[in-house]
Amino acid sequence: MKFVLFVCTENSARSQMAEAFFNYHNDNPGYIAISAGTHPSDSIKPFAIQVMKERGIVIPDKKPKILTPGMAQRASRIFTMGCIDSCPLTPPKKTEDWHLEDPSGKTIEKYREIRDEIEKRVKRIILELS
Repeated sequence: MKFVLFVCTENSARSQMAEAFFNYHNDNPGYIAISAGTHPSDSIKPFAIQVMKERGIVIPDKKPKILTPGMAQRASRIFTMGCIDSCPLTPPKKTEDWHLEDPSGKTIEKYREIRDEIEKRVKRIILELS
């Protein structure tokens, strides 16, 4: 099993959405997505849960988790959401930064915009891996 790792600062919106989209759209049994944060928050942002539900995807009732060296080592590909500068654990050879704005504290419309961009990029990854 190969892991695709999505990382953002709090693991409460962008990386959670990316993980959920990957696991929802991917039908390659050789890959699974996980997500983590460099400074995880206590919970997933309600707007992130809501905008994913609008797509028919329920983000599991789980807590954000901290990025560990083991996660970074095991991952075959790593995608950071815009936190590459604060993420020394991600090896440059297998890491791509998406430079996505953090929607935290913004409107639900911004969450939808970020969600749609994440979904497009995740679908591109899935095509590359197949």
